Amino acid sequence: MKPGLRDAHNAYQRQYYDTEDHARLALTDSPYVRNHVDRLWQALRLQGGESLFEVGAGPGKFSMVLARRDIHLVANDLSPVLLGKLASASGGRIETLCCDIRQVAGATEARFDHALGFFVLHHLSDFPAVFASLARVLRPGARVAFCEPVAWNPLYYLQILFTPNMRFAGEPALTQMRPGVILPAMRSAGFVDASATGYGYFPPFLKNLGPGDRLEQWMDRQSWIPIPHAFQIFSARLPD
Repeated sequence: MKPGLRDAHNAYQRQYYDTEDHARLALTDSPYVRNHVDRLWQALRLQGGESLFEVGAGPGKFSMVLARRDIHLVANDLSPVLLGKLASASGGRIETLCCDIRQVAGATEARFDHALGFFVLHHLSDFPAVFASLARVLRPGARVAFCEPVAWNPLYYLQILFTPNMRFAGEPALTQMRPGVILPAMRSAGFVDASATGYGYFPPFLKNLGPGDRLEQWMDRQSWIPIPHAFQIFSARLPD
């Protein structure tokens, strides 16, 4: 992406999140949030004491749950406004790094054991550059895992249409959240064992109900259900 287009994209994302409240970013410890955290924790095969870099942490919806586990977490975001909210909510316990993920290697000398992100890739562009930049701040053998919407699940498009303060321009790469787009971008940056795994069906208001949670867990164990998953994990690792 040309610098002018990248700057325009970043400016719009800052305006989209810095100047409007988005209820879906509210901090909450719920079955919905814990399910996504558990899924990425397992995908990364995290061990206690490891360092973890979170891409696009925002105000900390998932960071706050992650930080209660035995890891060293560094939360990244483009927006100092959102990271300020995260720092306030965590009482300064979560280290933050404000930068464009494509420029992260110039913003820190740290090297991390693993990296992850929750619903961040579909706000970005130029995925080969994103993963190449991320690879430069990871140790050999590091794993990455990103939870994203499934591009062909119609619920997301309905959500954008009917949710106040949500606009398609703010979710610019939603239609690119496909294995055929993301996995080649990972491989082009030197990652191996790139894969995509679908899971889950329900939005938060259903998942957070006891019966809804149990029904979704049952559905995830079935192989015959014809409707597409709502979520997917893109994962890969750097060679040792």
